[in-house]
Amino acid sequence: MNLSVKIFLALVASVIVGLIAGPEGLPFIKWWIAPIGTIFINLIKMMIVPVVFTSLVVGMTSLGDTKTLGRIGLKTVVIYLVTTAIAILIGFVIAGIGHPGSGLQMIAEGKVDVKDAPGIMQVFVGMVPTNPVDVMAKAQILPLIVFALFVGVGIIQVGGERAQILIKFFDAAAEVCYKIIAMIMNFAPIGVFALLLPVVAANGPKVLLPLISVIACLAIGCAIHAVVVYSMLAKIGGHVSPGKFFSAMSEAMMLAFTTCSSAATLPVNMKNLQEKLGVSREVTSFVLPLGATINMDGTALYMGVCALFIANVFGVDLTAGQMMMIVFTGTLASIGTAGVPGAGLIMLAMVLQSVGLPIEGLALVAGIDRILDMFRTCLNITGDGAVAIVIDRDEKKREGLVA
Repeated sequence: MNLSVKIFLALVASVIVGLIAGPEGLPFIKWWIAPIGTIFINLIKMMIVPVVFTSLVVGMTSLGDTKTLGRIGLKTVVIYLVTTAIAILIGFVIAGIGHPGSGLQMIAEGKVDVKDAPGIMQVFVGMVPTNPVDVMAKAQILPLIVFALFVGVGIIQVGGERAQILIKFFDAAAEVCYKIIAMIMNFAPIGVFALLLPVVAANGPKVLLPLISVIACLAIGCAIHAVVVYSMLAKIGGHVSPGKFFSAMSEAMMLAFTTCSSAATLPVNMKNLQEKLGVSREVTSFVLPLGATINMDGTALYMGVCALFIANVFGVDLTAGQMMMIVFTGTLASIGTAGVPGAGLIMLAMVLQSVGLPIEGLALVAGIDRILDMFRTCLNITGDGAVAIVIDRDEKKREGLVA
């Protein structure tokens, strides 16, 4: 049975058992079952630092010789990161209007103490670590990302055989992290059941409606991002009309929506862009795989919606500064976690941790993550196509092939 189906069944089981048990069964549930959920959360926390660090270093070194890649690599990365930031902002706006989670109020174990947002200069100063080991020990995400970027660039600059040794080491380390995450995700159905059971037992049927609102907010946000950002990007930057763009992308979009796999969709996306929109093989061969590595607009939008959802559920009012911190952290973290199994939950865990929101809120969205992943993946590959069109048009214009 598919893992996503198992997690969804665990969610259903937790709702049924929780409604049957009710408040009367809460003491037993908290004593014997809830700790299993805590173990699951601890396992996720355990992998945040190693997977971000190793994946980000691998992502940077995979760019190869920065001089050779030149402007194509730079333009592609910048566009991907800008659209990722926009996606998170759209998620905030949609969630701000829809108020997902407002019908459910929970109290985290102990007092929910959200950190005050630091000033912008404090953020920049804090991004540069004085002690990388201390940063890893405290799971401080932003300075960890900056350190990983420097390590990746340093390896590229060294080059030669010595660089290959380090590239192979970090690549192997990243693969080990992916395997461990896969092991943890196999434990996810039990962890989700143990985390949600006390929530349902304590809150009753009112826990269900907010989950539906999360799905609706994400679906609306993805539709807006695809129509407003991507089709306009293709229109303005690539001179491709929205109708022609979505017609050419429709096959890949449907495949991504049903399989939830960017990798499985990649060959179809490359074929359609080349044959239906005339994008060069050189551009699709570089931009689309790179997009699978760093472009996570769907997951970014999901983070914006889910962060506000979890804040609403736990009765926390996020300030504008904290929201900007989520945008900043999520945009940079997208480079390091794309393509990682369970990347959505890993990124959401990092974002929640960066602003001090209860990481236990992951359990509330884990059960419907398969449904959310359909929208996320579809948006991701649509963005890859739009960026490839823009880059191809710009390169042909530089070569004098188009006006």
